[in-house]
Amino acid sequence: MVDTIKNYYEVASENGALHWDVTRSRLEYSAGLETNPAAVLSDTNGIQATGTILSISKDELSCVIDFTPTMVYRQNVRNVLTYNTGAEATWGTIAEGDTIYYDRSATMPADCHLSTSPLDSTGAANPIFGMRVKENAEDTCVAVGTTVAGSTEYIAVMQLGIASLASL
Repeated sequence: MVDTIKNYYEVASENGALHWDVTRSRLEYSAGLETNPAAVLSDTNGIQATGTILSISKDELSCVIDFTPTMVYRQNVRNVLTYNTGAEATWGTIAEGDTIYYDRSATMPADCHLSTSPLDSTGAANPIFGMRVKENAEDTCVAVGTTVAGSTEYIAVMQLGIASLASL
């Protein structure tokens, strides 16, 4: 008997990586650039696919995002922990293993979309993007940032990617 069922879709691009084309208007921040973190819009705040933009189409209407779980990229991360009436209220250090969120707050610096705050400046849930990890064996991964002021740190982040939706 001949198998007539064929898979005409591609589950992963290469070597188990999950690179998918996404319409830019469906992103939390549709003007994101290559190497920026991204979160796909969802009807449920905090439950969103997140990943890193790899490339943008020539017509700039779509982009390829790496949704691969456990992929590590260096990203700008804001050390804000909480907001009060729309403004940053408390801050903390960012240590190895700390949870990193995709933060859609309007108060975030122009080049930063990640923070350590589980809620955005409006009180809505931020989706988990990943966690702070060592970049390589030589990286001491010391805690960065301060508890008394806001700062943006360029650190290694292991993204959760599409795995964030696996438990739903």
